[in-house]
Amino acid sequence: MLLTIEKKSLPSDVTVLEIKGRISLGRECQQIEWTVDDLLKNNARKVILDLAGVNHIDSTGIGIIVMCSGKLKKAGGQLRVAGATGVVDQVLKLTKVDEIVGLHADTAAAAKSFS
Repeated sequence: MLLTIEKKSLPSDVTVLEIKGRISLGRECQQIEWTVDDLLKNNARKVILDLAGVNHIDSTGIGIIVMCSGKLKKAGGQLRVAGATGVVDQVLKLTKVDEIVGLHADTAAAAKSFS
């Protein structure tokens, strides 16, 4: 399945990127980074990556998440990850991404964590 990203807005200036498919090596994975770059240009500072629709993530995907978190922090913002389940959740915890970016059960919990 190809990677798709759908942008949604929540109250309190929170932007959700609903990601579906595989976050793995290749040009498609860069779409996440480019989308976050665009959000930063538009002054978005609270971003949630909703991974509920992601069924695979590799080291490239881990790197993209960590890099996006760093870019947001540098700009005075924050990144949260929501909805990761199964092997995706396990990989995020195994690689200690949960210590860098808050992992939440769903977007509502992630959005609450900003306040």
